[in-house]
Amino acid sequence: METAKKTALYDVHVALGGKIIDFSGWALPVQYEGILQEHEAVRTKAGIFDVSHMGEVDVWGEGAMDFVQNLVTNDIEKIADGQIAYTVMCNPEGGVVDDLLVYRYDSAHFLLVINAANIEKDFEWMKSQSGSFDVRLENRSDSVAEVAIQGPLAQEILQKSVDVNLDDIAFFHFMPEVHIAGETCLISRTGYTGEDGFEVYTRQEGIVAVFHAIMEAGTPLGLKPAGLGARDTLRFEAALPLYGNELSDEISPLEAGLGIFVKLDKKAFIGKEALVAQKEKGLPRKTIGLEIEKGIARHGYPVYDGELCVGHVTTGYQSPTLKRSIALALVDADHAEKGKTLQVQVRKNKIPATVVGKRFYQKNYKK
Repeated sequence: METAKKTALYDVHVALGGKIIDFSGWALPVQYEGILQEHEAVRTKAGIFDVSHMGEVDVWGEGAMDFVQNLVTNDIEKIADGQIAYTVMCNPEGGVVDDLLVYRYDSAHFLLVINAANIEKDFEWMKSQSGSFDVRLENRSDSVAEVAIQGPLAQEILQKSVDVNLDDIAFFHFMPEVHIAGETCLISRTGYTGEDGFEVYTRQEGIVAVFHAIMEAGTPLGLKPAGLGARDTLRFEAALPLYGNELSDEISPLEAGLGIFVKLDKKAFIGKEALVAQKEKGLPRKTIGLEIEKGIARHGYPVYDGELCVGHVTTGYQSPTLKRSIALALVDADHAEKGKTLQVQVRKNKIPATVVGKRFYQKNYKK
């Protein structure tokens, strides 16, 4: 823990009673009051998360559009200035280097928001793929801080602190020049919880003032600081993937169920040939939902069909919202049929698990 990086909000977390853990080399709160209370706050009112550990890379230049198009699976030419696309970077074999958000300022400037655990790997990958393009890459991860406010009251709370009408920020859009507590911020509306919400980016030196301004406005309405624990249970219920669980260098976006973000009809991108071949041949594995009869299926637990091991759990919890034990699992495609009964190895026992849809929770985004 001594070597873990601290965000600019570290002292705030400690003062609020946050239980600090090492997450991908960052000292971050896993919870404050408790995961269940924080989870419920986001589902019913609002929660605020420190996500300053996320990575931010700017892409500049006349070749920025062509570079990003080649780098990711989604079609960035089809989004407008001020719009955001969720997408994936693949390796030539079709595995996932990372999943990310692409913010389009204009055709010569993009912001790529990447996962904290992959910042160095991703930036090196981007640089290695940039040689034939007229672009300049800038890794600003160490100078940018970010909080996310999520929940049905997120807009009402954040509106009290900003100088713009948040109705003007549509789902998966952003506004780069917004002021909170005297700080210039970029505000976007994407979310990682299944609820409506906003991301607020600003300089490291300004994030404490921004955090306190939002908390001051939101506390009377039930806003709670929320940690990594609730962030994971919330995203899991909404079937949103986490790199290292549902995604990896050995798992393709098609196997992860992210085919909607893979535009095989666009000209070219890294990994396209492998993904086309995989789709034509038929997916070898699929990500499925499971409802567990008893116990909790944790990440990495083996999944069986009788005596045959057919895959593994990628994420599993006792769902705080649904009050039942559910999981996501990556299994051989021949064993992924809905309604099928599989078994999860929970310690020494094989527990029956029914294949169900992955949409455990109905998302409540404002569109």
